[in-house]
Amino acid sequence: MQDSKETPDKLQRDLDYLMDCLAEMFSGLQEKELSACLPRADSLTPGVDCRFVRAWSIAFQLLSMAEENFAVQSRRALETEQGLVAEPGLWGRVLEQIKESGVTAEELAARLGQIRVEPVLTAHPTEAKRASVLRHLHELYLLLVKRENTVWTPAEKDDIRDDIVAMLERLWRTGEIHLEKPHVLNELASMIYHLREIFPKAIPILDKRICRAWSEAGLAGAISPISTALPRISFSTWVGGDRDGHPLVTPEVTEATLKELRLNALMLIHGQLTTLGSRLSLSRRLIHPSADLQRRLDQLAARSGPAGSEALRRNPEEPWRQMVNLIKARLPVDVTGEEEILCGDMGTRYCHSDELAHDLQLLRDSLVAAGASRLALADVVPVLRTVEVFGFHLASLDIRQNSSYHDKAVDQLLAAAGISDHRFSRWSEEKRLAFLDQELASPRPFVRADAKPGPEAEGVLGCFRVLAAHIALYGTDAIGPLIVSMTRSVSDLLVVYLLAREAGLTAAGEGGAVCLLPVVPLFETIDDLRGSSAILEAFLVHPATRRTLAHLHGDQPVQQVMVGYSDSNKDGGILASLWSLYRGQEAMLETARRLGVRLRFFHGRGGTISRGAGPTSRFLRGLPEGSAGGDLRLTEQGEVISQKYSNPLNAAYNLELLLAGTTVVTQSPRHPAVPKERLESLMDRLAQRSRFAYEQLLAEPGFIEFFRQATPIDAIECSSIGSRPARRSRSATLADLRAIPWVFSWSQARYFLSGWYGVGFALEELLNEDERSFRELAGHSQSWTALHYIISNTATSIATANLQIMQAYAGLVLDQTVRDPIFALLKGEYLRTTRILEEIYGGALAERRASVYTSLARREEPLKVLHDRQIDLLRQWRRPETQQNRAQCEELLFRLLETINAIAAGLGTTG
Repeated sequence: MQDSKETPDKLQRDLDYLMDCLAEMFSGLQEKELSACLPRADSLTPGVDCRFVRAWSIAFQLLSMAEENFAVQSRRALETEQGLVAEPGLWGRVLEQIKESGVTAEELAARLGQIRVEPVLTAHPTEAKRASVLRHLHELYLLLVKRENTVWTPAEKDDIRDDIVAMLERLWRTGEIHLEKPHVLNELASMIYHLREIFPKAIPILDKRICRAWSEAGLAGAISPISTALPRISFSTWVGGDRDGHPLVTPEVTEATLKELRLNALMLIHGQLTTLGSRLSLSRRLIHPSADLQRRLDQLAARSGPAGSEALRRNPEEPWRQMVNLIKARLPVDVTGEEEILCGDMGTRYCHSDELAHDLQLLRDSLVAAGASRLALADVVPVLRTVEVFGFHLASLDIRQNSSYHDKAVDQLLAAAGISDHRFSRWSEEKRLAFLDQELASPRPFVRADAKPGPEAEGVLGCFRVLAAHIALYGTDAIGPLIVSMTRSVSDLLVVYLLAREAGLTAAGEGGAVCLLPVVPLFETIDDLRGSSAILEAFLVHPATRRTLAHLHGDQPVQQVMVGYSDSNKDGGILASLWSLYRGQEAMLETARRLGVRLRFFHGRGGTISRGAGPTSRFLRGLPEGSAGGDLRLTEQGEVISQKYSNPLNAAYNLELLLAGTTVVTQSPRHPAVPKERLESLMDRLAQRSRFAYEQLLAEPGFIEFFRQATPIDAIECSSIGSRPARRSRSATLADLRAIPWVFSWSQARYFLSGWYGVGFALEELLNEDERSFRELAGHSQSWTALHYIISNTATSIATANLQIMQAYAGLVLDQTVRDPIFALLKGEYLRTTRILEEIYGGALAERRASVYTSLARREEPLKVLHDRQIDLLRQWRRPETQQNRAQCEELLFRLLETINAIAAGLGTTG
């Protein structure tokens, strides 16, 4: 966190200010040593006091906060000077590009409403900060922004500084470490915070920016949320629905999650309607209501009983306010008592959010008809947009389970039904399919509803029954797809229809039963991605799928497919992973086109490059043509949520990148000046060879021992970061370890292994064996977006890795015969990959990718101190005598977890 000539003045001033406030806080607590050893220029070297680790963790968070604020203010300054077109990836630049591509304003306006983006919020165990710490950091950020205002007097500036120092003390006195694993519903509370407090404030910002960008681009006509169908955004979540290897997500938890989401959606709308009612104080003596509004007022009052009469009596000359009060009375939530309660009186309450949206549209249109369009846009449209985006469900809840769990459930159902050959999980694919075809033609269940066939069967059926009950009351808006992780055959998908039948999650359709929810494959490993198109084709032509898609989508069937970035990367390294994802999507798109089905890809990306992360615009441009299809669904996991969506302005910026990026790759025709088939053939070879090198490393004798000793994986497995276990089962194999702790542990030790290993081997081999092809590929590393995404992400991983720190962690490996050969392989491939990337970039990476290295340089020196401390603590904690002393072991583990937190804060990433 040292001063640097590359650090912009504004950023350095903000950082110095925050560090001064932190030092002032410590001085006020008589912590002179902590104040003097903060990670900045001319500070003292930390002593033995282990509390400096926590102090530095806060300092790193302040650095990230200062960088975030600097980015926001820089974008504002740039747009002030050059207009909205100045910033790449946002609406201003994107609309210019589409206009220049020849798409007319009329065509584009008609297509905007077809664009859809759906972030799916997940709480994978990657967020190393507690929810209470996140709230404190958010308040601190707001204070930092507040001091940007130039109108404050010196006394008011002092007050702001006092508030910042007080907030820092609050942060210092709040424990950062999860002492117990959080409950699923605690994780849900963090999701609800963003869904209720942040995203609703970001939606109006998004709407205003696209309308202003349209005008600045000189596109014919004007667009407005009143008259134009704007790009759609919605939200989903996995918290409370993702039960893959998560035994704590029970049917009861899923039911509670659906209720909590519904209650918070209704309370969000209730609050906005209360504000709307206070604003629409328009008198009928000054502005005349339309006949449609008056007619609807009379209808609602008649249906609402005493509450309707009271609404009319309270504001006799203010029909718009009366309308709002009547609308509030029809919300299916009771707020008259000490706590909010869901209610479902079908006679006087709205059943679905569409009914509320219709009344708000009438309210809006009546204002427009009366000449009050400005008030319609300022007051009614934001509430209508909230209802359109969040409905009565806030976010839809995806349901995910592992294919092997479903197999066990069927085993138990067959056994309970008295079938002797009940080992469905061991049957051949041919036998499974014959059985499923026979059973799916019959409505007969295997067991009675009150039967207890076994834990897996009861878990699946219990969940599905909760979903069926919710759908019977409220419809399907609140529930996402049924996702099958580790999909490896078509029977893995068809078996979900069987289980749905058993639980009453089906309905009678033309030609047979239909599932009430879509079944979605998740292709995660490289081998599964390679076989994905064949599985998809068999699934799409199956009668049960055809019936279900027709039931859900009519004569324009849409099939969602999820692709996993984490496991494929852990499986074969970054190059093989990203290229397999590219090829898999290409093949599945071709299959779906041939069958007349539109594919909607769901991208399961994590928070690090090793798990699919990367710049949003570059990611979208790197997808196969047609893959986005104007309809993007992707996960936002763990720490990414707090990094991207911690405040409304930053949330609006990141959502705009998704919306604008999806629009440009869909609407602006691509004319790649690259020999695509030739380059794709070369990439096939590189993916195969890089995977070979990566798998050779993992197969090295002693590699697991090296991994477990040269990284803090054992400490991470003992942490309580998230509610989900680090392993899918109790198996201690590498295959069973989740991709998240795998990436987290390598990043803590600064290897970032799966983000670069194997790339140098494959590229150097190509250079040596076919230099002409290498030069051709390198020449297109910027122009071919698919290759650019892979190369730039690999270069970022190389930049973040640190050979000196890697070697220090390798010193923890006790067996020299294991340590030396494996580290030699790692060092050799790291240097080889760096060398070959510099060949492609045409110079030193630190010069060609200066922004990445400058950001790292601000953190590197204090990070080295923390890494040294962590290595020392790992050595102490792992000693046999320490493990036998419970008190000492727990104390050292707590200190270790603090270093994990601090390093994660410094790197800005966990897993």
